[in-house]
Amino acid sequence: MAPEVIGVFIPIILFLVTGFIMLSYFYFNYRIRQNLLEKGLDAQSIKEFLEHKKGPYVLMKIGIILMAFGIGLGLGLMLQDYTDKDYWIPFALFTITGIGFLMANIAAEKLEANLKSRLRTENNL
Repeated sequence: MAPEVIGVFIPIILFLVTGFIMLSYFYFNYRIRQNLLEKGLDAQSIKEFLEHKKGPYVLMKIGIILMAFGIGLGLGLMLQDYTDKDYWIPFALFTITGIGFLMANIAAEKLEANLKSRLRTENNL
């Protein structure tokens, strides 16, 4: 396929995928709320349920994962330039991003355990 033809399809596919993701997000949120209403919960209970579902350390996890992704990409590019082998970029990217996922989950678990222990000690006082 000619590069000009591929260049035309990239924005079309981009908008289609973005639209599909947005529609899926709204549809599944609607289905969750509809199921909660069918179970007999009122609006205030649904709001509390949806707010409680989100973790307090989501942005920290995303930041750690993005930093690991950037470090993996940079390391892969440096190793590729140094050794003239093409496999370093995906290897470093996937390996270090995986380590970033592990680090993010471990850090969030430690912070949540620390928060729970502090709340327990405050409640005992």
